[in-house]
Amino acid sequence: MTDDGAAHRAPFDEMKPLKLSRLAAWLVVPAMALGAVPAAGKDHMQLTSPAFADGKLIPREYTCDGSDTSPALQWSDAPPPARSFALICDDPDAPAGTWVHWVLYDLPPTAHETVRALPRAETLPDGARQGRNDFGRSGYGGPCPPPGKPHRYFFKLYALDAAVALQPGATKKELLRAMEGHILAEAHLMGTYQRSR
Repeated sequence: MTDDGAAHRAPFDEMKPLKLSRLAAWLVVPAMALGAVPAAGKDHMQLTSPAFADGKLIPREYTCDGSDTSPALQWSDAPPPARSFALICDDPDAPAGTWVHWVLYDLPPTAHETVRALPRAETLPDGARQGRNDFGRSGYGGPCPPPGKPHRYFFKLYALDAAVALQPGATKKELLRAMEGHILAEAHLMGTYQRSR
């Protein structure tokens, strides 16, 4: 009986590896078709500044305690299809809620930096446009937190598949709405600032 049972089981046991390998193939192909396997070559756009390192103190000259000029920013590894860039700088630690310090958009696809002390003009020589910050002005408004704990200032760069074509003076909210469905990549740079009095 034992021998007979073993004889009947043998063919089934030999078939198991074949069936399992076929099953694995059937499962892998649909998974790849559905995009479950990560694609290679995903871009990693980088945003940096010669003025401060990520997570470090923003120098006084770029704040309301100094000359209140914008820091130079540089970016790399933008996706090739990018047709424009946009930038938002805000402070999520402000007492009244997130405070917007800079709204910049329609930077040309050839751009890879903003210079230090960018003019506060609504339209820049390269065609880029500046929106209105929460100080009620066009262009950059530097960190100016109340005395107390350090605040974080996030510079967020967006690579877009088209120009947003907003008029100068747009708000952060208007820019975010115009960018919906057009963001190819984004990069963040965070600096801190604290005032003791």
